This record gives sequence, C-alpha cells and structure tokens, in this order.
Amino acid sequence: MADDDYDYLFKIVIIGDSGTGKSCLLSRFTSDEFSLESKSTIGVEFATKSMDIGDHKIKAQIWDTSGQERYRAITGAYYRGAVGALLVYDITRQSSFENVDHWLKELREHADNNITLMLVGNKSDLAESGRQVSVDAAKEYASDSEMLFFETSALDSSNVDVAFRTVFERVYEVVPKAVAQDAEGAAGPGQNTIKLKPPMSAAEDAHSEKSQGGGCC
Repeated sequence: MADDDYDYLFKIVIIGDSGTGKSCLLSRFTSDEFSLESKSTIGVEFATKSMDIGDHKIKAQIWDTSGQERYRAITGAYYRGAVGALLVYDITRQSSFENVDHWLKELREHADNNITLMLVGNKSDLAESGRQVSVDAAKEYASDSEMLFFETSALDSSNVDVAFRTVFERVYEVVPKAVAQDAEGAAGPGQNTIKLKPPMSAAEDAHSEKSQGGGCC
C-alpha cells in the first residue's frame, strides 16, 4: 500500500506506567521486532502500519510516550485526535495495574468521550513465575470501565497483533459512521478520511508548552 493509499487514518495512543512494555508492544506490532535493551521513551514517538478491515484500507498511526511523571506536560497534544487507546500494565507489577486508574482519568479528561479503550496486561510470558495481577481482577476492572481486555507478551508476540487489530476493528465499527453523519450534506472527496498532523518533536512540544505557560511537573 502506498503511503497515501488508504481510506481511513486512525490514531491510537498507548499509555501506562514506565517499564510496562509500551514501546516493545509498538515495535512488535508495527515491525515484528523486540529488544530487551529498549530504553525509556523520551517525548513522543509514533509508528504506522497499514491493514485491511472490511472493504477499506486502514492506516494505523500509533503514538507512544513515556509514563514518567516529568513528561505528563505533553498529554494535551498526545491525546488530541485519538480514536482509540491501549492502557498498559505489567502483570508482574501490581502498582502498574493500580495506576491504570490515573491513566484512565487522564484519558477521560483529554480524549473524546467515544474513544475505544483496551486494557492490556503485558509480559504474559512471566505469568507462571511472577504474576501479581490475576486475569479475573483485570477482566473485572476492564468490564466495569467499559474496556476491551487482552493479556499480551511483546517478548514472544502472544496476542499482540490480535489486541491491536481488535482495537482498530472496534474503531472501524464506530468512527466511519460518525464521520459520515458529520459530513452529511457536505460535498467533495475525502469525507471519510481522518487527517492527522504528525506529532511534534520533543523540542517543539516543549517550546509549545513553554509558550503556553506550561511546564513539567
């Protein structure tokens, strides 16, 4: 598929505590790569992947940022335009699961009310030796919060592709209908394409926040 050959461009974001494997999930899904030496993301990174859903060509744009406190100043730009989100925790770290509450609240504040949400318990390859968060507890939380749920492993690729694809399929069920309703009566091509600006670089984003009187906490 050519870079501009798509019917829909869907942006989703990956959020959660630092060290839960967000960047590894992104790398595994978009390029089928994994590195044990991956470093904490600084600022914002994004990657794309094309896929067929239904009768349409979908371009997935997936944004990943650090879960560390000092980068929370970029959240406004990070969430803008997102139609889906993966809230990631580490099944071997109870605290990362408890902190999903924070990320969900932040998401509710910055993202659209109709955003598709998925709770992702990563590092399932360590389930036998180090699990701290039970599947039942995570399923219950996801159900109460109206989120989809998967356990994944970026290391051995378990459920990574199906988790991402499930989010995009759910978005596909909802977004085109909303776009069609918003564009009803409008003329011209491209009414069913969601155009997104590329993310700002870390330097540009910091300058934007500073010019607006913002700053890192």
